[in-house]
This record gives sequence, C-alpha cells and structure tokens, in this order.
Amino acid sequence: MITHPEDGFQLTTTLTDAGEAHIRVAGDLDWDTADQLTRAAAACLGTAPAPRGLLLDCARLTLCDSLGLSSLLMIHRQAGEAGVRLHLVNRPAALQRLLEITGTDHIFMDAAEDGTATDAEATDDDATG
Repeated sequence: MITHPEDGFQLTTTLTDAGEAHIRVAGDLDWDTADQLTRAAAACLGTAPAPRGLLLDCARLTLCDSLGLSSLLMIHRQAGEAGVRLHLVNRPAALQRLLEITGTDHIFMDAAEDGTATDAEATDDDATG
C-alpha cells in the first residue's frame, strides 16, 4: 500500500490478488493535486504485467475541478492505451454532476457494469485494506 498525503489530499494504492490496481482518492482533486493522481495511475499502468483493471475509488473525493477532470480523462486515455479497463466507482454527487455537465460521464465505466467489483465491494475493501 502506498499513501501520498498532502494538505488533506490522499491517495492509497493497492494491488489485489486478482491483479487489479485500486487507487482510493481522498480530498480535493484540483490544480494542486491532479498531477499526483495522474502519476499514481501511470505507475500502476506501467507495471509489468499491466493490471487487469484500474479502479479509482472516489468515495472520499471532496472536490474535482477542471484540472481534476483533465487528470481523469488522461488516466482514461492511458488505461485504454495499456489495454486496461478503468472503473470510476463511488462517485460523489458533485463528481457525477461534473461528468454529466461536461458530457464525459459515458466514458467512465463503473466496475459493476462488467461484473468485476461493485461499489459495495470497493467500500468493503476500504474497511479491510
């Protein structure tokens, strides 16, 4: 497990036994922190072998500004290039609204849509991980 705290922003990265990378995001995803998430995701995607999936758990995300959205879009592109499915789970209402307003909600796939994990399972992992 890798944790990156900075002014209330925190990323926790884990790799499951099933070979999936999970990044839990806590705090504000904004100008000051978006690059940290992009780098953490790139590090996960750059492993050999690549993870079976990349799950971004946003249950503790408190804000996402335009640069935070840009980071999510960049991670989506990088995951696609690596052949890894990206899942954006436990989306707070404000994040979901931002995705809808910008017309980007359709490109982020919830894990429950393809059966790899549910939002409840991601939250359960948080309690034990």
